[in-house]
Amino acid sequence: MPLVLGLDVGTTTITALALDAGNGQIVARETAANHAEITTPDAKARGRSDWDAARMAAAALGVLRRCSASLSSRSRDVAGIGLTGQQHGVVLVDDRLAPVTPFVNWQDRRAEEIDPKSAQSLLERVRSLAGEESRERTGCTLSTGYMGVTLRWFHENAMLPAGVTACFIVDYLGLVLTGKKPVTDATSAASSGLFDISCGDWDRPLIERLGLPATIFAAIHPAGEPHGQLAASAADATGLPAGLPVCVGLGDNQASFYGSVADLDDAILVNVGTGGQVAAYSKRFLYSADLETRPFPGGYLLVSAGLCGGRTYALLERFFRNVCDLTGNNLPTSSLYEAMNGLAGNVSRGADGLRCEPLFSGTRRNSELRGVFSGISAENFTPAHMARALLEGMATIFHCGRRDIETVLGKPRVRLVGAGNGMRENPVLARIVSDEFGMPLDMAIHREEAAFGAALVASVGLGILPGREAAAKLIRYQDYGGNSDSGRSSTR
Repeated sequence: MPLVLGLDVGTTTITALALDAGNGQIVARETAANHAEITTPDAKARGRSDWDAARMAAAALGVLRRCSASLSSRSRDVAGIGLTGQQHGVVLVDDRLAPVTPFVNWQDRRAEEIDPKSAQSLLERVRSLAGEESRERTGCTLSTGYMGVTLRWFHENAMLPAGVTACFIVDYLGLVLTGKKPVTDATSAASSGLFDISCGDWDRPLIERLGLPATIFAAIHPAGEPHGQLAASAADATGLPAGLPVCVGLGDNQASFYGSVADLDDAILVNVGTGGQVAAYSKRFLYSADLETRPFPGGYLLVSAGLCGGRTYALLERFFRNVCDLTGNNLPTSSLYEAMNGLAGNVSRGADGLRCEPLFSGTRRNSELRGVFSGISAENFTPAHMARALLEGMATIFHCGRRDIETVLGKPRVRLVGAGNGMRENPVLARIVSDEFGMPLDMAIHREEAAFGAALVASVGLGILPGREAAAKLIRYQDYGGNSDSGRSSTR
């Protein structure tokens, strides 16, 4: 069977892998840190999140080159490239396909700044223009960091010139690889907040109400469909053959689900990366004011999407570093996460009464919410208890998302799947989530679920695999929640 490459441009890392479409084995994998952020210290203090899209693409080409080189004689077996990447954010490109703005990613909070003249934030004005009824079409609430909100900010700040196209980062990567005008897919388009999920196209009336030109939005194609061929310049940069099919990408949330959930009707996914999501599949469109409904190949995902994830734990790690700085201790250059996990693992369930609501950045619907530690006593006011309580607070938020999802679906999910490095690299969190959900936690044996999912979607789009069922058979699990039933397969 041929090899299919999967490329994932994430917030923290950029990963390429080569999937053997015959047996599901990853025969090569390369990862690089994403060092493309260009936010100035002053802008970061104001909640901005600006990135250099060209630098991200260069890093992506680099990991493809290293992945291709490690294939050795099997490089001739590569049949195509599948793409995925972080959602919501936007970069504008001109008619020469060159970026004319930074890539403003999903973490950006500029829309929350209060306008002294109106005493309102841009986000409040945008939501007022959109109207609450728009949620029933878009499946989500417009939030800061979403393409739709950032485009309105561009518009109000005279940064939306004629002739530009709005790209998600995965779309921009596709144009770099092919040299063709960018296209997008429904999974990415829906993350803009400007996509009518029920009809599968841009929400034209909503776009008009926000004063945005309809011409800036890319054409929508199915994820995995061949978009173009690898351009000569990209072939030189990657060592891959020119003319190799490059497929339409999809959002990383859906790619992770595709690459880690085999049993669509029975499983619920907890994906912890920089952020965190709980998701389950529905064959038909279902709407809930408490959830997001997102397109997915062959159906939809009900998603409880939060800002609570790896970066939440990172805030506590930073706090511990700041405390250590006060003492003048020399800290290791590596992170303190391993030490924090060890401490948290030695604290009993319940953290001796210490509780944490880790909403330090609010929620998508209410950005003004903040985190809380409560139940503090002389006995539990320790770093170990703080780490344990924070992880338990994250698991509680995930479990609330599960209850919301199952209420809308009208049936329970009986299989728990974990994904994302925030879960995979933290076995203490995995055990806590497993305990909170009351079921074993399965984790795919393969790492980098989003890149794996992108490769699977491309394999189906290229006709290498006959469909989703064949792709699901390539997913294998290991137990990751402290339970004994290990080595489970997707077909049990």
